[in-house]
Amino acid sequence: MADMDHRLKSPLKVLHLAVGKMYGGIESMLTTLARNRHFCPEVHQEVALCFPGQLRRNLEEAGVPVHDLGPVRFSRPWQVWRARHRLRQIIRQTQPDVVLPHGGWVYALGAPAARSCDVPVVLFAHAPPTRENWPDRLARQIRPTACIANSEFTARAVRDWYPGVPCQTVHCPVAPTAVADQASTRQAIRRELRTMPEAVVILYAARMEPGKGPDVLLRALACLKNQSSWVCWLAGSPGNAAGEAYLADLHRKADSFGIADRLRWLGHRNDVPNLLASADMLCQPNRLPDSFGIAFVEALYAGVPVVTAALGGALEIVDESCGRLVPPDDAEALAETLRRLIEDGELRRQLGANGPARAESLCNPQWQMQRLKEALAASVMQQVARIER
Repeated sequence: MADMDHRLKSPLKVLHLAVGKMYGGIESMLTTLARNRHFCPEVHQEVALCFPGQLRRNLEEAGVPVHDLGPVRFSRPWQVWRARHRLRQIIRQTQPDVVLPHGGWVYALGAPAARSCDVPVVLFAHAPPTRENWPDRLARQIRPTACIANSEFTARAVRDWYPGVPCQTVHCPVAPTAVADQASTRQAIRRELRTMPEAVVILYAARMEPGKGPDVLLRALACLKNQSSWVCWLAGSPGNAAGEAYLADLHRKADSFGIADRLRWLGHRNDVPNLLASADMLCQPNRLPDSFGIAFVEALYAGVPVVTAALGGALEIVDESCGRLVPPDDAEALAETLRRLIEDGELRRQLGANGPARAESLCNPQWQMQRLKEALAASVMQQVARIER
C-alpha cells in the first residue's frame, strides 16, 4: 500500500496522446488544459503527438513538454512499429502515472505500447465509437483501464463498446475568450464584412460539410428572403476535395434561392471570438449529431443565442434559457425559429444574457480539470490495486 499512498500524494503525471495534424475539438481542449493548468497544479501534463501543427505551437507557447512520435499511417506497419517504440521510450523517460489517448485512432496506436510498460491507459472518447470506423474496431480489441467521455451522448456508446469498463463523463473545459472592446470590434467587423450596424447577423462557424447542415441553413434562409433585416456570415472551410465540391454546390444553391447578396462567405477565420462579438446569433443546424459542441459553449460565453438541431451533445448544452433546438433537417422549422429571433430583439437579448452562466455551469475550466484529475486518479489507483493483488 506504500506505493498507493505515494501516488495519492504525488503530482499526477499525465501523458496525453493526440494526432496533432488538424485543429478541432480535441486540439482545442488540449490547448485549454495547457493554458489553464494553474487551476490544477497537482497534475503535471506532457503531450505526445504524431504530427506538428497549430496544436504543437500552442502547447509549446503554454510551456507544456511535447514529444514526437513521428508521422504514422496504419497502412505502413513500420511507422506504427516506430511510433510504438518511441512511445515506450517516452514512457520510460517521463514515467507517467497514466497515459490518456484522445480518440480511437491514437488509442489503437498507443495503447499496446503503454500496456507493455504496465501503465494504466484511459481512453478519452471524443465521439461515439462505431463499427463503420476502422480505428474504433481496432481500438475495441484493446481493453482500456477506464474511459472518459466528453458527453453523456458519447458515454452511452462507449459503455456498450467496452462493457464492464468504468466510464465517466467529463465535459471539455472551455475558457471564455475576452474581446477587449466589443463595441469597436463589432463596428470594425461589420464594416469589413459589408454589414449594416442595424442588421441582424446570423453566424455559421463550422466546417463546410453536409453533417454540419449549412445546406439546411440556406434552405431556411431562402424561406426568409423577404425578411430584409438579416445577413448571414458563413465562416469555415472544406477539409478536402469532396468538401470543395460541396462548397461550390452551396454557392450554386444560394444563387438559385436568390439570397447570394445576403451571404458573406468568410472561409477559414482565426478570429471567431470577434465574429461572435459582432453577431446576433449562432446557427449550426446539424444533420448529424456532434458528440459535444465546443463552438456552442463558446457562443454562450460570448452572450450569443445558439440555434441548432436537437441531436447528440447539443441536447446537453442548449436549452430554452439560452437558445433554441429544432428538428434535424427541417428547414421550415428552422426558418420559423430564425424568424422569431430576427424579429424579437428582446428575446435575443434575454437568451444571450443567460448564455455565460450556462456555459460556466457546463465547462468551467477549473471545475472540469478537477473532475478530469479525479477520474484519472481513480484509474491509477485501480491499476495499482490490481498489481498489488
